[in-house]
Amino acid sequence: MSKTFNAQRLDVAAFADARAVLSGTDTLQKYERLAHELQAPAPDLTVGWRAAGGPRKASSGSVYPSIHLQIEAALPLTCQRCMGEVITEVEVDRHFLFVPDEATAAALDDMSDDDVLAIAPDFNLAALIEDELLMALPLVPRHDACPVAVRLETQSDDFDGAQAAKRQPFAALAALRTEKKSD
Repeated sequence: MSKTFNAQRLDVAAFADARAVLSGTDTLQKYERLAHELQAPAPDLTVGWRAAGGPRKASSGSVYPSIHLQIEAALPLTCQRCMGEVITEVEVDRHFLFVPDEATAAALDDMSDDDVLAIAPDFNLAALIEDELLMALPLVPRHDACPVAVRLETQSDDFDGAQAAKRQPFAALAALRTEKKSD
């Protein structure tokens, strides 16, 4: 008998015991927090993901349920150099160990190359996918070579002229002061 698994409410222990695999292609609109980070989320952009369950040995030598998560997406971010759109390829390939409680997770997390999480009866795999995508975003997205010329100076040709033409509110007071001294 094969069991079906739901990514929104995943029984991680049963998923790992069955060595089951879930995969999907979701629209970016499904991931609200991620959509806020994008320049212009288009309805046709997708996130492809695959989750494979199985047992995995921790650095302590114990075996725990695990999920191997792989995610791929092309995300439209804002180039921090030219402020235009830059399509950024984001890939995630991580293992997650699921342990009985938070104390065990905290103890194993520092020693393990894998992420260690406390097991929950109805784990939300979709939320984990979104979290991992958010953490994989570059801190400063930018083009290798921007498609438009980027202005790298703050002054323009008419900068000095604009400063001279700018009204100086205390100039009239200074003039009165110098007139008073000459009298």
